[in-house]
Amino acid sequence: MKTAFWGGLVAACLSSAVAFAQTPSYEIIAPASPGGGWDQTARAMQATLQDAKIAGNVQVVNVPGAGGTIGLAQFVSSKSGKPDSLLVGGYVMVGAILTNRSPVTLDQVTPIARLTGEDEAIVVPASSPYQTIADLVNAMKADPGAVAIAGGSAGGTDHIAAGLLAQTAGVDPKLINYIAFSGGGEALAAILGQQVAAGISGYGEFESQVKAGTLRLLATTGETRVPGSEAPTLKEAGLDMTLQNWRMVAAAPGISDEQKAQITADMEKMSNSPEWKAVLERNNWQNTFLAGDAFQTELKKNIADTKEVLTAIGLVQ
Repeated sequence: MKTAFWGGLVAACLSSAVAFAQTPSYEIIAPASPGGGWDQTARAMQATLQDAKIAGNVQVVNVPGAGGTIGLAQFVSSKSGKPDSLLVGGYVMVGAILTNRSPVTLDQVTPIARLTGEDEAIVVPASSPYQTIADLVNAMKADPGAVAIAGGSAGGTDHIAAGLLAQTAGVDPKLINYIAFSGGGEALAAILGQQVAAGISGYGEFESQVKAGTLRLLATTGETRVPGSEAPTLKEAGLDMTLQNWRMVAAAPGISDEQKAQITADMEKMSNSPEWKAVLERNNWQNTFLAGDAFQTELKKNIADTKEVLTAIGLVQ
């Protein structure tokens, strides 16, 4: 009896040790240039997974281009069956897949979880003549092509926001002068260099420049104002439009159910950690964590809705 008792106790301890073992390593593919939202998300994940001791070693690799579809294709072709490989993606990638008619889609990866949501921000250089969102909209109404707007990749959240802004204001969205950049750093440089009239991206990508006074925040696209900001939402400014960017993490194709469960558990631990909550607060990201079947269902719906929006504003035929 004693032997059976101690044997059972040892087995339970070993099982517990396996259940709570630290994942040895992860490689996170950020399918964009340094400085953008996906890069920020990947590096925030890297720091949190290591600081919270969820994973021992985490590396981030940037693979920019075509709204994330180049990184997606490389991930699918080279990481199959590798449970230590992760891909950051989201709303931008959904739009880029449709716009670029990408032969590789999110059906070919293993979606794990939606991580965050972020309101879009509409900014201009501090020296811009546009003092309010109404000023910018009036200029777009007068001559849409003369108002160059910088943002992320074609068909992504920023592009959709620009098109919907025009549509809501009564401007043909097909006439907007949208200039796409593969990374947030490049778009920001164009705005600060006054090569464009305005910029649209996630608020977190502009926050430090807004606070420093080099950019003027005209409006945000969420249901409520960004905490601490005096800029109105588009709804408050009389434009009946809301939009939120979201970001997700996916695993490689060809992994086992057990490997998927372990990765999902790691992402849940990360999202519940104090370190991640500090990241969300610091970047003004909202915690929209959703995993499992619920996320799979939501992702399919979002892809269908995005196709409808892109078709309406002329980005997808």
